[in-house]
Amino acid sequence: MSEQHQQPRVAVHKFSSCDGCQLAFLNLGEDLLALTERLDIVFFAEAGMMNESAEVDIAFVEGSISTAKDAQRIRNIREHSRYLITIGACATAGGLQALRNLAKSDDWVQAIYTNPEHIDTLDKVSPVREHVHVDFELWGCPINKNQLIALVNSLSLGVLPFEETDKLCMQCKRQQHACVMVTKGSPCMGPLTRSGCGALCPAFGRDCYGCYGPAENTNASALGQRFDGVGLLSTQISNRYLSIYSNEQAFACTGQGWNEES
Repeated sequence: MSEQHQQPRVAVHKFSSCDGCQLAFLNLGEDLLALTERLDIVFFAEAGMMNESAEVDIAFVEGSISTAKDAQRIRNIREHSRYLITIGACATAGGLQALRNLAKSDDWVQAIYTNPEHIDTLDKVSPVREHVHVDFELWGCPINKNQLIALVNSLSLGVLPFEETDKLCMQCKRQQHACVMVTKGSPCMGPLTRSGCGALCPAFGRDCYGCYGPAENTNASALGQRFDGVGLLSTQISNRYLSIYSNEQAFACTGQGWNEES
């Protein structure tokens, strides 16, 4: 906490993203009002606080780094923040924007934009940690309010936040959900995905699509073979792995046979 302030000063910054993780703040509702009694939010453009250059104790960052301006801005934010915490898939791993890393940057710019000379973008979309030191990463697409409240509570009490690294399958078992891959033959990403979402999709009989990123000790090739066994084509398996976390090595398994054209 800054010496000159009784309450921790907080900023919420946006880079290339859909705003979903910022909305997790706004969707707190009454809980957000309670948080503002303990935190001094000095910058949060989506909520109307506009002091971006203020020195803060905690900077929350949503979104990936996609332009040279982004790269410079995140360095400035790091210099003015005691703790920098990335929130969501885009900030922690590049997110959906990182899909363009699978193609040549010049090719897609030429194909999409009428005047590509006006497009100023980096050749590669990257997570925040590739540019500056990150103190903690909050995964999810988007993050949920329970994660956020737990994180803020930990920081305000001066203790290290708890990081979810268990596989989603463990959360399903604890909540006594039937395995959709066993009972329905659904291509569930639970064996690769970290917990934290509350097993939301399996709770409604749907297969997980990996929006919380890779868990510890994953085996993408083994799960790919299992997907092949339930009838997915090789391209469908690849697309399932590379949708949200294409920039993460744990989800980028190649050369295992199933990823080749069937």
